[in-house]
Amino acid sequence: MKLQQLRYLVAVHDNGLNITAAARQLHTSQPGVSRQLKMLEAELGLRLFERDGRALTRVTAAGERVIAHAAKILREMHNIRRASQDLRQADSGSLAIATTHTQARYVLPPVIRAFRERYPKVRLNLHQGTSEQIAELIAQDRVDFAIATGSEELFGPLVRLPVYRWHRVVVVPKGHPLAGGGKLTLRRLAEHPIVTYVFSFSGRSSLPALFEAAGLSPDVVLTAQDADVIKTYVRIGLGVGIVAGVAIDPVIDPDLLVLDARHLFASHTTWIGFRRGGVLRAYMYDFLERLAPHWTRRLVRDAERSETQDEVDRASAAIEIPYRGCQ
Repeated sequence: MKLQQLRYLVAVHDNGLNITAAARQLHTSQPGVSRQLKMLEAELGLRLFERDGRALTRVTAAGERVIAHAAKILREMHNIRRASQDLRQADSGSLAIATTHTQARYVLPPVIRAFRERYPKVRLNLHQGTSEQIAELIAQDRVDFAIATGSEELFGPLVRLPVYRWHRVVVVPKGHPLAGGGKLTLRRLAEHPIVTYVFSFSGRSSLPALFEAAGLSPDVVLTAQDADVIKTYVRIGLGVGIVAGVAIDPVIDPDLLVLDARHLFASHTTWIGFRRGGVLRAYMYDFLERLAPHWTRRLVRDAERSETQDEVDRASAAIEIPYRGCQ
């Protein structure tokens, strides 16, 4: 049995049993991957996949167990490399982060600037996307940290640490009818066209569900992933904006009026996550603590050792999670 065979096995599984896609990811040939998989099955005396001709159709029960062990072995190899890198070069390496536009634009710049000043030899890679796109990068093991809000069901393999809480706010141009005072209500909001995010949240965080529960049908004229795009269309009069409070910058948004909506919309928690069972390098702990000072290195290591997210959540309950942006 060769480590190369285990890499091929896990890559095929992670690419939905598409051998061609796995070969592309591994920078090798499709026949080479197929040949190594058959050699592994022959050595183990087990059928790991069901086949229809040359195509793999599903993973067998035995295959599921072998793949789980193979993935664990590959993770431990990765951990050994990271440990050796820390012993040899504690201040150099790479750090890949997947996050949303709002975090990349409004939250991370001062953290990354300070981090780069401390670790100039660390290569930073910042990937932006939706929660679904971030989850795909995690599944492909292409990033070290994910920073997102909600959508916990997409991130089961991660240890998720709460970073800060925030509220949605309503933004309108100065002189807008809603700027005239009076308590903001969902009914008053629904009287105007709305520009907001493509929310991936569900349940109590679902914007359409909130209006529906109040018997209202809002006129959502535009949705976007980018808070700056939303504010641009608010400025040209397309509609009333609903954005994250952290996306409001008094310096660049002096022409917009921010309306308190805490009584209308539930708060949200932005978290940072990393793979359970992985090893964080020293500078990764430093980055995490710069982003979320309430998560000291000792607390992060305690979270690393936890077996379930429930354990992490119970520990988080004893930590004061700050609010950011307009509250």
